[in-house]
Amino acid sequence: MKRIALTFIGLSVSLAGFAQSKPGKDNAAIVIAARPLTYADSGLVRQLFFSALREKTVDNYKLATEFFNRVLQIDPANDASMFELANLEKAQNNPKASRVLLERAVTVNPDNEWYWVALADSYEKTNDIAKLENVFTELIQINPNKPDYYYDKANAYAIQKRYDEALKLFDKVEDLAGPSDDLLSNRQKIYLKQGDIKKAAADLEKAIASNPDQLRYYLMLADIYNSNNLNDKATAVLERAKKLDPNNGTLHLALADMYREKKNYEASFNELKIAFAVPDIDIEQKIKIIMGYSPQFPDPNARLSALELGKIIAATHPTNNKAFAIYGDMLLQNEKFKEAKEAYKKSIYLNSQAYIVHEQLVRLELGDNDFESAIRDGENALSYFPNQAWMNYLVGVAWMQKKNFSKAVGYLKNASSLEVQDNELLSQTYSALGDSYHSLNDNKNSDVAYDKALSYNPDNAFTLNNYAYYLSLRNEQLDKAARMSKHSNDLLPNTASFEDTYAWILFKQKDYAGAKLWIEKSLLHDKEASAVKTEHYGDIMYLLGNADAALKQWTKAKAQGGASAVLERKINEKKYLE
Repeated sequence: MKRIALTFIGLSVSLAGFAQSKPGKDNAAIVIAARPLTYADSGLVRQLFFSALREKTVDNYKLATEFFNRVLQIDPANDASMFELANLEKAQNNPKASRVLLERAVTVNPDNEWYWVALADSYEKTNDIAKLENVFTELIQINPNKPDYYYDKANAYAIQKRYDEALKLFDKVEDLAGPSDDLLSNRQKIYLKQGDIKKAAADLEKAIASNPDQLRYYLMLADIYNSNNLNDKATAVLERAKKLDPNNGTLHLALADMYREKKNYEASFNELKIAFAVPDIDIEQKIKIIMGYSPQFPDPNARLSALELGKIIAATHPTNNKAFAIYGDMLLQNEKFKEAKEAYKKSIYLNSQAYIVHEQLVRLELGDNDFESAIRDGENALSYFPNQAWMNYLVGVAWMQKKNFSKAVGYLKNASSLEVQDNELLSQTYSALGDSYHSLNDNKNSDVAYDKALSYNPDNAFTLNNYAYYLSLRNEQLDKAARMSKHSNDLLPNTASFEDTYAWILFKQKDYAGAKLWIEKSLLHDKEASAVKTEHYGDIMYLLGNADAALKQWTKAKAQGGASAVLERKINEKKYLE
């Protein structure tokens, strides 16, 4: 039978009446009135009983129940029918009716062990602990050599906090069946509930003495000490165990915990490194430990420690894709981008079905301006995961950087159709579509895409700037362009390219004084000595009536690399040209 769990919950219940119980207010005996059966009745009972069994076998519970009930109408003391009906009620999720029938069955036939076992299961499910205790008393009387009944009664005592009585029954179980880890564990729980650390430790020391090669007892004893703030004793026990099996990874993990709690971080990390080099320790557990460092990643020492553990995982589990994925993540955290890419490639080679690794790789390649690799590896990822919106977006961006805007549009449109919830991705995707359509001279679709991008994120500063700039180049919707450009500068102040855009729009609106103010801000913040911005400054100065200053800026723009024919004419003719 199933054993009850030792959970120590308190219950207040009354005993059910059984055949041996004395009648009382809360403990009334169940009386079953039997009557003599005629020969015909006996035959009919047999016929109905076996018919009921046959219907039960074919899952016709309704007819089976009807036949068993007819048996009880003829023979009210037919305990076999009560038992079968109880099983049918249980199968139909009617535990209360099942319990009543079982209580009647044990009253009629108190020596039937299986009836009591079934009743114990019923009481267990309702946590009727006091009644359950009584059932195990009956079962022990029926079968005094079965250790399970003493064991379950002991657990019932423990739940009622009758700890000394429970311990005596556990001793009886050991007499019948010998020592076991279950017994040891349950005794430990009681000792700890009683606050008796010495007895708990003594029991485990006894187990160690009998089984000196069994590391689990050392680990259990260390856990007892550690849980009760006796860290020095816990560490000493584990060091004893380490001498027996110096290559046991679980032991080294436990020691790492002990040393960490004692704030001996160097010793703790050394134990972790030993444990991580043991192949038998589950890789998921190792990954969980490494991820435990992530809240500390602002500290470079934490990042380096996690990287060292990641390297050990990859060396210890050379055929596991997760080992190289976590190693790649730690390399990335330490800004070792080239090595991270190689680790991710190895992870994908071992198992191509982990999407996030593909994405990490392609992002790194884009960050390194390695657009050909990003396209190759991104399209490979899409062969496994065609419906991943982010990957479609990344590959689209890579094609944009390669100036193949038609292909870029295809991937970006895929991304926009696949994503419906991530507003940031949708904003970026439509913004990239706006840039690509502009490069294809499709101004209508470019404007539609930019407007959609801003509908998902009206504070996308780069979209605001690009859209505004392209409108100004076409000399269209300049008021709208000015509003967007000003907003982009509010969002990201002191950004030279944004300030240049706003200056150029004001220039187009013939606000030359405002344009001068903003182009000077742009040049102040420009770290690249942009020829375009310098040329714009010259244009503004010319229309403000300062031709000499304009010529000076145009000449400077040419020296910075400006090489357009219009710039050359401005210098030669000393005047502004569209």
